[in-house]
Amino acid sequence: MIKSVKNIESTPLTAGVGASMQMLISPNEAPHFAMRKFVIKKGGSMPLHTNSVEHEQYVLAGSAKVFIGEHEMMVHKDDVLFIPAGIAHAYDVLGDEDYEFLCLVPNQDDKIEMVKNSCGCSC
Repeated sequence: MIKSVKNIESTPLTAGVGASMQMLISPNEAPHFAMRKFVIKKGGSMPLHTNSVEHEQYVLAGSAKVFIGEHEMMVHKDDVLFIPAGIAHAYDVLGDEDYEFLCLVPNQDDKIEMVKNSCGCSC
């Protein structure tokens, strides 16, 4: 299978500010992992939430303050993140550029839960 990301629909995310997702490789297309591309527009954010599956992420562009559990860090293009299942995480985009990243997750049921904001982020 070969696809062009230009031909894959981008879906706005209701939970984030300026956030959207493209399903690059769906759970129906691959046996073990799904691949998604997220874009959070400059000045945007994703609220604090948990997922029941782990996330592996590769930052394609931009910078963001990322909250993972009790940790707050700045991430930039070419950084790689691992977010364990069940750990709360959030994103605040910084700078003049959109924050874009690939996110790979196992093909398992993924329950997403919003977490009450106690991290100090704008999520």
